[in-house]
Amino acid sequence: MAEPPKCAEIEHLSGRYTVCTFDPATDTIRLFGAGTLETRGATYDQLNTHLLRNGQHTSFAMNGGMYHPGYGPVGLLVEQGRETGELNHADAFGNFFMKPNGVFWVGDGKAGVMETEAFAKADLSPREATQSGPMLVVDGNIHPRFLPDATSLQIRNGVGILPDGRVAFAISNDPVRFHDFATLFRDRLQSKNALFLDGSISSLYAPEIRWRDRDAVMGTIIAVVKNLPW
Repeated sequence: MAEPPKCAEIEHLSGRYTVCTFDPATDTIRLFGAGTLETRGATYDQLNTHLLRNGQHTSFAMNGGMYHPGYGPVGLLVEQGRETGELNHADAFGNFFMKPNGVFWVGDGKAGVMETEAFAKADLSPREATQSGPMLVVDGNIHPRFLPDATSLQIRNGVGILPDGRVAFAISNDPVRFHDFATLFRDRLQSKNALFLDGSISSLYAPEIRWRDRDAVMGTIIAVVKNLPW
């Protein structure tokens, strides 16, 4: 029996979005930094080449957080239990530092999105994690700096946790403001916590719906990995 579709296009307010959902209890969600792929800037083709060496392939992928000019992570990055980027508590300029920022993590068949300081206090040891910012939704509340009449429109992507524990990855098909993107998670997807991933190189690799952003160059990739059938 064929698996039900993981990705769907939905409309919310004046925008269109593609949302892909996965169950951390049954789907293998992993993080890959550019350093792990042994390249200056990660691409989906490089990720597939890396996985094929281990008899695996990518069934879904999305850019997974912000990075420095050398493609190293700005904040926390955990890959298969190995910390390759440290949790960043600093105050500075840019979306990452628009507090509160947060962490998306996966481990022991579960996944979560938490505000950075709450994550630090929780003393978790996730198998995979990436830090980004700002948080879109925190405990059911829209980030306080998002304005419903803001004029900054971008293609944006992010991740949230659904009420049943599944992970929802979303990317806007059209340029949208932060506020509208946040309400997609809070009001349409019922996510009490959601995290912004990026708004300048937002990209998606979803063969199921024939969406392959092959030209995207990233610091970190979030991927759903499957074993090859042979």
